[in-house]
Amino acid sequence: MKKGNKKLIISLVFVALLYAAGCLIEHTAGTKSMVVTVLQKGAVYALIAVSMNLLNGFTGLFSLGQAGFMLVGAYSYAILTIPMAKRAAVYQYYNGGWVQFTIGVIPALLVAGIVAALFAALIGMPVLRLKGDYLAIATLGFAEIIRAIVQWDTIGPLTNGSNLLKTYPTLKNIMPGNTVLFTFIVVGVCIGLILLLINSTYGRAFKAIRDDEVAAEAMGINLFHHKQMAFVISSFFAGIGGALLAMYQGSLQANSFKSSMTYEILLIVVIGGMGSVSGSIMASFLFIACSEWWLRFLDAETVLGNFKVPLLAPGFRMVVFSVVIMVVVLFFRKGIMGDRELWELGSRRCAKGGRK
Repeated sequence: MKKGNKKLIISLVFVALLYAAGCLIEHTAGTKSMVVTVLQKGAVYALIAVSMNLLNGFTGLFSLGQAGFMLVGAYSYAILTIPMAKRAAVYQYYNGGWVQFTIGVIPALLVAGIVAALFAALIGMPVLRLKGDYLAIATLGFAEIIRAIVQWDTIGPLTNGSNLLKTYPTLKNIMPGNTVLFTFIVVGVCIGLILLLINSTYGRAFKAIRDDEVAAEAMGINLFHHKQMAFVISSFFAGIGGALLAMYQGSLQANSFKSSMTYEILLIVVIGGMGSVSGSIMASFLFIACSEWWLRFLDAETVLGNFKVPLLAPGFRMVVFSVVIMVVVLFFRKGIMGDRELWELGSRRCAKGGRK
């Protein structure tokens, strides 16, 4: 058997086992268990982190507009999937709203990505001529502006203003009992497409731009064209990630898509390793597990007899969480994986052994 085919078969078996384990955990622990929550939210954040890594880690563009594209995708999905019978109740302050039709979940996910990509193409034309901190500030500004516009009362018949969007299809009612499987399938397909892109000629052009723009341009790479392509594709998958996050949350409000959400995603990318897809995936699950589950006990007041344990109080969890992040960054300055991938570790060790 050829070496490439063997690797492909091993990868497919690994993915199948991963999906089976997710289903088994959900059926054993129940949909309300914390481990299922971590699997669902961790997978959604993994997709968003990988999409951000495509831009920041592989193309070298420092963008902070991820929360804005997630918001666009989340609202696009929710607006298009609210059942007709419930639109009057959801848009009770806007006479049922402007949109008077409903589409399926999968088409709505695609539309969410496309609308986010269109926004990216629109704002990419002026802002991608900027570099470094200026690009970061411009994209951060876009995210804040789009959040304010969504809550604008004039377009309330479309976005429901500052009110909640709800009753759209969520993870719990699309595939009851198999929410982890559905999330893993959508996220797996999206990350697979990003991996194919990274390993294509376009992906190599992105890396060349990251390493040296002058040399890349001298080799005939159209800098603006490739930067815009990376920006639009990254935003497309961020839009799908936003729609999945809306499905996970069950209700939607623009206020939850603040700049702090972008910083969380950036933190995941840095911890996992700029330029590593597998690093972003691992860091996403670790981040969600620590922040949502493993450190929760630090927020609970603890009294032993008449002695109240100091520091254990609401808010202490985030202090410890910040210290953990600082320790990780100090010991792994290039992130957990650096610019390597998990499936390359064995082959690199073999190569080093061979040279000896």
